[in-house]
Amino acid sequence: MRNTHVGLGVGLLLGVMALQSPAAVAADDTQLRINPGSALPGSTVRVTTTACGPDVTYGKGQSTVGGQFNMFGGNRKGVLAGEFQIPAEGASGTDTVTVKCPPRIKLTDTYEIAEQQPNGAIQAGFGDAGDTNTQFAVGSGLIATAAAGALFRMRRRSHGGARS
Repeated sequence: MRNTHVGLGVGLLLGVMALQSPAAVAADDTQLRINPGSALPGSTVRVTTTACGPDVTYGKGQSTVGGQFNMFGGNRKGVLAGEFQIPAEGASGTDTVTVKCPPRIKLTDTYEIAEQQPNGAIQAGFGDAGDTNTQFAVGSGLIATAAAGALFRMRRRSHGGARS
């Protein structure tokens, strides 16, 4: 009976997630996409959108940090794409990108400019981040112990319920 409830809960959760994904994809279909979302000074930023319509083949973009750039037809019909360079001496923070295309469509979005690229492993409190073998072994051991404990508990309950 308990397994039925768990299976029902998992099925319900998967069903809700499946229903949400098409709506999320459809809602984000006409937005301005900035890649990468967190860029480094000196890197190239790519901007794409489908908000201008399937027949529009040209648009203009403006970045507060990177300046003006042109947007042309992308790899699919209705997609406009353009890119610009962040100056190497640019400051960290946020940058605003504005795209204009006919007829009177204007999109604005922001992205982050990172301060600097991390160098080496990051100390996060559980040893050296570069030592993945030890972390993998400890994590695998914990998962195996939890699975064995769950199996033991399930078997014990099934045998315990049969005795009276």
